[in-house]
Amino acid sequence: MPKSVKFAAPLLALALLSGCASGGVPAASGVKLESQAAVSGQITVWSWDVAATALKRLADSYTKEHPGTTINVVDIGYDNAYDKMSVGLQANSGLPDVITVETDHMPAYIHQFPKAFTDLSPLVGADKAKFDPSKVSASSDASGQLLSLPWDSGTVALYARTDYFKAAGIDPGTLGTWDQFLAAGEKVKAATGHALISTDLSTGGLFQMLLQQQGRGVFTSGGQIDLTSPAAVNALTLIKSMNDRGLLDNVKGWDGRVTATKNGNSAIMPEAVWWIGTLTSEMPELANKFTVLPLPAFTAGGTQTSNDGGSTLAVPAQSKNPQLAGSFVKYMLASTDNQVSMMKEEGLFPSYLPALDAPLFHEPQSYFGGEKVYELFADQTPKIPSITYTSDTAKAGDIVANAVVASVLNHQDPAAALKSAADQIATATGRKLAQ
Repeated sequence: MPKSVKFAAPLLALALLSGCASGGVPAASGVKLESQAAVSGQITVWSWDVAATALKRLADSYTKEHPGTTINVVDIGYDNAYDKMSVGLQANSGLPDVITVETDHMPAYIHQFPKAFTDLSPLVGADKAKFDPSKVSASSDASGQLLSLPWDSGTVALYARTDYFKAAGIDPGTLGTWDQFLAAGEKVKAATGHALISTDLSTGGLFQMLLQQQGRGVFTSGGQIDLTSPAAVNALTLIKSMNDRGLLDNVKGWDGRVTATKNGNSAIMPEAVWWIGTLTSEMPELANKFTVLPLPAFTAGGTQTSNDGGSTLAVPAQSKNPQLAGSFVKYMLASTDNQVSMMKEEGLFPSYLPALDAPLFHEPQSYFGGEKVYELFADQTPKIPSITYTSDTAKAGDIVANAVVASVLNHQDPAAALKSAADQIATATGRKLAQ
């Protein structure tokens, strides 16, 4: 699911959670799910927004195929979702049978509550390899247990205003690297007066997207702080260069990004597949003005995608009916038909890779002048680099965001800003710096 302006509240909940004492961590449930076990009874599922809509819709189909079962889907709202989940995990009570968790939140829960979730591996078996590998990584613990099942992916590409590039005499499809887009951005600005990119620097989101594109994260696989890597310096240097050249439009929050796009402030927007829904629903007047391209590489032949957003379904160890809960999760997510249905009806782009072969993902899209834009995202999804999240991801995110602002707006050297941020994270978390 897409991230939005609401994203800060759950991050705060996770940050507070990371400081909790370990006394509330639940014991292992001891339940081992069976792939072919009979199911009966009822379960409760927590979710929100379009995800809740999809769950309710397909719950009806599930109960028809499984007589004697009842699926109660509760839309708990995004604003309070993580507070409720955090309290329930800490108290080891009060959670439903299935919970929706955004991909980059799940690792924090796994680290903080390693025995709080049911291993779904016995249910999915070999199908585990059929999911977006970056999502599987974020849903698994160190021993390989699959503690949530990937739902939707936030595969990133580049949305470009064709009319702006045309005014500058440039075909954006011939540009493959960030350096080429920066050079083109100067020509676009000279021809149109518009910036190259609009982003909210205060979130650090663009930096982390560019970092993951290069296969790195804030932390190493061993949990060490990895902010002084060449990839991190490259990412921050790129953003600073955009601003130094007058090509960056700094906006505030989700609404600022939407307004900037609607007003045509800039020529490109690197964003996830779910941005299509924002364009088509909120900016129908801009139809036929965008093309979608792979994310520019840092070097020719390099990775041309990243991730922003996405979610999973998990079965808490507290579940009173884990077999039914797991069966419903598998039904929802390890199914081409259901994943295609959720893409068509709710705009949830599948993490289940076989679904991406469906005709829906190869159809021309009229908003983009007949381009097969979903085909591009389908091709890139298996290529999303996997990175490591930790229980300190939220805490580190605030410090990283401050470093981005310090470098880009306050003209601090990127390497120095990142080293300072790494030291601050080390002090705040007790983690070691990567060598």
